Amino acid sequence: MTIRRDPHIVYIRPVTPRTPGACEDCLALGTPWVHLRLCLTCGKVGCCDASPMRHARAHAAHDGHPIVQSHEPGESWRWCYIDEDYV
Repeated sequence: MTIRRDPHIVYIRPVTPRTPGACEDCLALGTPWVHLRLCLTCGKVGCCDASPMRHARAHAAHDGHPIVQSHEPGESWRWCYIDEDYV
């Protein structure tokens, strides 16, 4: 994995997960998720692209918050939805 400097890192803020351990939208809808992603702009926790609803990607597109971090135990990688690459 090659990590490069992404111009979208300016969107990263200190955040606290709004729904630790759960996808905020899946909780509201009663839908399942596979893995969780933390928005590094606002702290929203969404589900990954392998999940049926892909809420993290939808949040990035709708709210303009492009960078997420894995919210899985033992993982700390970050992803930019605009560049479709690791940050």
